[in-house]
Amino acid sequence: MPFSPWCPDRLRGDHIAPPPGNTPAQPTIQERAIEPPKRYRILLALLACLVPTTLFASTQVIENLHWTRETVGIIAVVVFVVSYLFVAFEERTGLKKSKPVLIAASLIWGLIALQGQQSSAAEAAAVQAGFRIIFLDFAELFFFLVVAMSFVSAISERNIFEALRANLASHGFSYRQLFWLTGIASFFLSPLVDNLTTALVMSGVLLAVGKDSPRFVAISFVNLVVAANAGGAWSAFGDITTLMVWQAHKVEFLEFLVIFVPSLVSWLIPAAIMHFSVPSRTPEKTVDDADIRPGGLAICVLFGVTIAITVVGKQFLGLPAVFGMMAGLSLLNLLAYWIARRERLDPKIPAQATTYSIFKIIANAEWDTLLFFYGVLLSVGGLAALGYIELMSVAIYDGWGHTWANISLGLLSAIVDNIPIMYAVLQMSPAMDHGQWLLITLTCGIGGSLLAVGSAAGVALMGRSQGAYTFFSHLRWTWAIALGYVAGVATHLAMNAHHFENGVWR
Repeated sequence: MPFSPWCPDRLRGDHIAPPPGNTPAQPTIQERAIEPPKRYRILLALLACLVPTTLFASTQVIENLHWTRETVGIIAVVVFVVSYLFVAFEERTGLKKSKPVLIAASLIWGLIALQGQQSSAAEAAAVQAGFRIIFLDFAELFFFLVVAMSFVSAISERNIFEALRANLASHGFSYRQLFWLTGIASFFLSPLVDNLTTALVMSGVLLAVGKDSPRFVAISFVNLVVAANAGGAWSAFGDITTLMVWQAHKVEFLEFLVIFVPSLVSWLIPAAIMHFSVPSRTPEKTVDDADIRPGGLAICVLFGVTIAITVVGKQFLGLPAVFGMMAGLSLLNLLAYWIARRERLDPKIPAQATTYSIFKIIANAEWDTLLFFYGVLLSVGGLAALGYIELMSVAIYDGWGHTWANISLGLLSAIVDNIPIMYAVLQMSPAMDHGQWLLITLTCGIGGSLLAVGSAAGVALMGRSQGAYTFFSHLRWTWAIALGYVAGVATHLAMNAHHFENGVWR
């Protein structure tokens, strides 16, 4: 999430430095945890007043709870782990992935709130403020996803994907050719659109073309997730984490291109390995007889306009991505009105079929996926409120060094979402050189591909695949994706060594 212009400079860390010789030593986690109670309560009370500010401000509230050694902290970790086990075994249990994480989020925050009520009024207020801020962060993601899914559903309803499927089938492309075509398109579209929207758009094509081959859909979805995440890593707009790094001025807009080749390598290696498991046959060649329904091309153009509004809103107006997406949804509603009016006046269309409404399309969004995001963000936010994320980040950076810490945090992003991980790194602001900031940007971008639940793209595609792409179908290729991860990191360390002012292995 971008930093808010309303956040005071002193909270963003870009305030004017004190005069030389008067710079106070930075306290450690342990020192901050045992500060005088009066100062502790005053700080919490001040931070609790910052409810409508940014995600960065929410981290300030979260960091000062320090309940990792309390009973509530231990129980929260157990609840979170158990809920993720249910997510991992969704295929076996048949329990939708949103249900365990929704329960976990409720339990974790209920326990945190109870602990706050039993502690002090200031801590209780800090807990309430922290929940509100995290919920507002989810609200931005929620509406972004709703609009993205609505556009994909609207495009599908107008027979765009069916026409594309028929066109591809009539050209006689094999499954392996389609595997590479969709992967390449995802890698280069993701930096412009973002990895989640790219995955949603391309998944519709794959489902249309490979509807008779679940094996092709499963492996192609794995390739889609890896390509979209790798493509999003080398662009400021490709992922929320890259946007955060850019807004914090750790990496400037054009400097993301430095990790283009490492990102490309991280996708090409697993794609080359998976290539041999893609069915070699060609889908049955058919005549291209699928017609695009009225308004279909207009929706595609409008989707492009929505993307442009989103990019302009981010880069020039300083507004979050949800602004552009909601603006696009308003235009889509107007277009839906025109489509419905045209269908009502068309004598060839039966009266009972002239009930086109964008709200019916929104109703068909992947609500299980949307609720899953709510549960995950709130659960992870609860663990951050307890102090686990900061404590872990500090321990890793102090004990392992910058390079190994950044590599490890990238791997961790496959389990814990990359947003809170990048959060903690930016919040701690370790004294890293430019090469290390590029490294953590790369690893947090591509690390989530290791597991299906490690990225928004993977989670969304599990909901759209109709059972063909699951946690275990992705896990089957984790070893190949890990090889790509290692190769991508090694490529960055070798190619961009001149960006490491203090040495690669510091």
